[in-house]
Amino acid sequence: MHNDPYRRTYSPRQEALARAQAQAKERALAEQKRSASVTSPGAATQPASYGAATQPASYARPAADHAPAAANELLAPYYVKKEPYYRTVSDEVELYEAAYSVRMPMMLKGPTGCGKTRFVEYMAWKLGKPLITVACNEDMTASDLVGRFLLDANGTRWQDGPLAVAARHGAICYLDEVVEARQDTTVVIHPLTDNRRVLPLEKKGELIEAHPDFQIVISYNPGYQSLMKDLKQSTKQRFGALDFNYPEHEIEAEIVAHETGVSIDVAKNLVHIGERARNLKGHGLDEGLSTRMLIYAGSLIAKGVAPLAACRVALVRPITDDPDMRDALDSAVTTYF
Repeated sequence: MHNDPYRRTYSPRQEALARAQAQAKERALAEQKRSASVTSPGAATQPASYGAATQPASYARPAADHAPAAANELLAPYYVKKEPYYRTVSDEVELYEAAYSVRMPMMLKGPTGCGKTRFVEYMAWKLGKPLITVACNEDMTASDLVGRFLLDANGTRWQDGPLAVAARHGAICYLDEVVEARQDTTVVIHPLTDNRRVLPLEKKGELIEAHPDFQIVISYNPGYQSLMKDLKQSTKQRFGALDFNYPEHEIEAEIVAHETGVSIDVAKNLVHIGERARNLKGHGLDEGLSTRMLIYAGSLIAKGVAPLAACRVALVRPITDDPDMRDALDSAVTTYF
């Protein structure tokens, strides 16, 4: 069990045990914020429509200083304080910035290990917004997202889930591999992904109006879709979408070299191996070698591990147990190393 309920990444199967003092501070900060928004004539209010004509001034918050505002200590652990390395491939950064400016919910689609999560972290840093990540799985319930009542020494108290924290206080909520969650769980995001922008807490009898800075982002791998594991059309049509894939050869080699410290020639050889393995998808492999796996192999090589051994450990052995397929991948490795 973790004593801190405000970790950057939530695990749906763990119930956070919050300190009473932290909860009191959270309630006090929330109350102060509500009071300020009502009493201050210059406070920004959430518009009925998020079009450019009604966009409040607070949406143009500069990203020069990525430190969290002192007024909201609750979200401080969620800020991405150091710039993540992200190599742009197309116009995905500009498109996401435009989507965030109108608070459009976004869906990131692409194979595993192609940079979806790194992209979200980079955009949270660039926009200067806190990022709350939820690793979705088939055991996740709606209560894991929105919150539940817990027992402590003082009796029963309500504990906000990660989605409720993000909506209430103004963070980007990132649901990673959302198709892994049950469909009856993911429908709780529907009221937050249309013009209502509200989150009903039915067990508590409360309706959270989303903070003006709140945005929800989901990701999934279309290759894992099936009749039983897919998003409902009623969910898909609430999101804008960005397609991700493995970068072109030169760009992927640049990424591998930057992330691992190996030479560009070694990085290019690793990318060649990855490309050959990806051609085997559907012909013995369920999934090709991801950019993430190439970075793992490069990291081992940079630490002095022989390239053949590094590739077997990081590329070949994890992806298949079939002897013939392992021989084919080993042959690809020996071609370049």
